[in-house]
Amino acid sequence: MIRPLAKPALVLAGVLTLGGCSGSEAATPDHPTWHNTEMNAVSRTTVAGGVAATTSMRPDGTLETVALDLVTGRRLWAHPSTMAGRLPGMGVSPPAIVETASGRTVAVAIDPARRGRWKATLVGLDGRTGARRWSRPVHSTFGPQRCGAYVCVSENTALAGARVVVLDPLTGKVAWRLPGIAEAQWSDASRVVFLRLARRPVLQAHEVVTGKVLWRVPVEQALGTGIDLSGGWSFGATANDLVGYVAPYTNPKTNKASAFGLFSVRLSDGRVNWMRPSVVRVYPSGSPGLAPVVRPVDQEGRYGGFARLAADDGRVLGQISATQVPEAGWWLAFPPRMEKVGFLRHGKPGTAFDLPTGRPADVKDAHAWSFCVTDPKPLPLKGQPAGFYSVASLCEFRLADGTRVAGSGAPPAWFTGSQNGWRMWRDEKGGLHGIKDGDGTAPGMYG
Repeated sequence: MIRPLAKPALVLAGVLTLGGCSGSEAATPDHPTWHNTEMNAVSRTTVAGGVAATTSMRPDGTLETVALDLVTGRRLWAHPSTMAGRLPGMGVSPPAIVETASGRTVAVAIDPARRGRWKATLVGLDGRTGARRWSRPVHSTFGPQRCGAYVCVSENTALAGARVVVLDPLTGKVAWRLPGIAEAQWSDASRVVFLRLARRPVLQAHEVVTGKVLWRVPVEQALGTGIDLSGGWSFGATANDLVGYVAPYTNPKTNKASAFGLFSVRLSDGRVNWMRPSVVRVYPSGSPGLAPVVRPVDQEGRYGGFARLAADDGRVLGQISATQVPEAGWWLAFPPRMEKVGFLRHGKPGTAFDLPTGRPADVKDAHAWSFCVTDPKPLPLKGQPAGFYSVASLCEFRLADGTRVAGSGAPPAWFTGSQNGWRMWRDEKGGLHGIKDGDGTAPGMYG
């Protein structure tokens, strides 16, 4: 069963107008670990300069930005936050956090304060103390994002004059602007790549300091004509490439699906490396830039088997056929190295297949990770539209009988990702866990 965490429909008319494991302490004592229960984290967690930041839901349904010391998990401060114009299917917006000097950071989030026609306030807060550095009024926005050493913010997304502003995190002053609606998909110290949301969406790279356009690639060049972003999208980066996924969207008037699939572009110049049209990404699974798992869909809308692809060149690393997929009633489950695909049946025997060979695998002693909850409830957020969900939690299960494994450690790296060796995840109660069991940075399921 596929669980697509897609963005909801976007209304495209003229210009683009915009109308969830019980994590125990990690079992490996050799690695620094922590568990903070003083929050109900509902967004992704962002990290910079030894500070981790997330958006938490309070008992009364309001939101707050929470900052933690990355090494200890100790709560540093909390500040009221909100969302103003963000679409539910995009999930709760996380704060953006930027390292401005060695050991010094600024967290940028949306404050509920209103003023006149402005529905909220963008604030820059000291990453260690929470002291306010600057503020900027906001009408509607998807939320802030880190863009190298800057902060990118979509503004006026519900208005015809939508734009993206690139701000100095220390002062909040505008460095440059980009007209229209766009979302940053990747950045480093010198470049940022946006997905420009339009009738004919474009990936576009800019110099992060000056805004100079470096390259641009129409998404249709990779996946064909008829792209509609209403179905959702996701991106992840390898060392040299950006791998993107555009989900299908069925037009209710024509009952026809838009073009969809997976593709890769070279970060240096935007050249299309490879493409896999007419495949859907499945969940849970790794980032498109790390361990994409997909199912092909034919012109009649029939699903094929499952395949794991190599993010660097799109080749098939392992697959099973459609005839091997069990009948309904299962949830996908993968082991830490994703060398097998499991079909979990809660409280019942499941099945598994070895991906490199496509042969059935023994499930007698097999464990695999899947969503803790298969029917998540929307968050009871105060003053927000219905349909927001917290980030998913992952639990470890025995495939032989569909029961949970008690005392599980950290979920797999393909799910959590890693930021400077630190992996973080949310448990079912909203507590945040951290473990430093590596040195690198890699994307997780949520990017």
